[in-house]
Amino acid sequence: MDLNTITEVAHPTARAELPAWAAGDAWLAGGTWLFSEPQAHLTRLIDLTDLKWPALTIDDTHLTIAATCTVAQLDGFACPPDWIAAPLINQCCRAFLASFKIWKTATVGGNICMSLPAGPMISLTSALDGICTIWQADGGERTIPVAEFVTGNQANVLQPGDLLRQVEIPFAALKRRSAFRQISLTPVGRSAALLIGSVDSNGVFVLTVTASTVRPIKLSFASIPTSDELCATILHHITDDLYHNDVHGKPLWRKHMTLRLAEEIRAELQVRP
Repeated sequence: MDLNTITEVAHPTARAELPAWAAGDAWLAGGTWLFSEPQAHLTRLIDLTDLKWPALTIDDTHLTIAATCTVAQLDGFACPPDWIAAPLINQCCRAFLASFKIWKTATVGGNICMSLPAGPMISLTSALDGICTIWQADGGERTIPVAEFVTGNQANVLQPGDLLRQVEIPFAALKRRSAFRQISLTPVGRSAALLIGSVDSNGVFVLTVTASTVRPIKLSFASIPTSDELCATILHHITDDLYHNDVHGKPLWRKHMTLRLAEEIRAELQVRP
């Protein structure tokens, strides 16, 4: 869709060249949502592509995903064989309500910043203990876990002019045994519940609940819980007001599916490979 209120497109090539944020500004990365509907309040786009951030980088301890990394680049990344949680990457990429054509343009950072409950990059990075780096509008920088970055349906911690720079995934999270469950009302519909469980080398079990809830919920146990313990913990920590309500699933059904999928994950991870 043409954005006929735009009068300027800025092309910074370094952080120092980012223009001062003003009312009517918007960051442009993939633009798959930005150009999907009218944006009559916008007058300037700040194009991030000329910053040329490396899509994916590996150091001694982390995989770093640039905010401008596309879904296609992430899905095609060849992970080391000891990253046994790597299948989650492909599973979450395929949880998108989008065609492969969109994958080539849509960005990981854009999906996280949209902060929809069904955002699969939120599911992936929160389950893998992702840490967001935020470039603040005042020139500062801060970090925050992805699970805390999203605060509600299309709500997050970004202030006007803040920019998500990257998400860091620790190798330790990528080396955990994992299990993935997702369900939609229709075969290729938007996720109504997307749960990821993992177990580390010390036996710690973590369940990450997304899509069925308005924000990511992470539940941690010292060891794999019993079925009753898991159910009781979910009922205690995920109150009814946290379940999302839209045409893709009513809260009561989402709650039921969350409990069902959580038990499937628990049972799968309880079985030693």
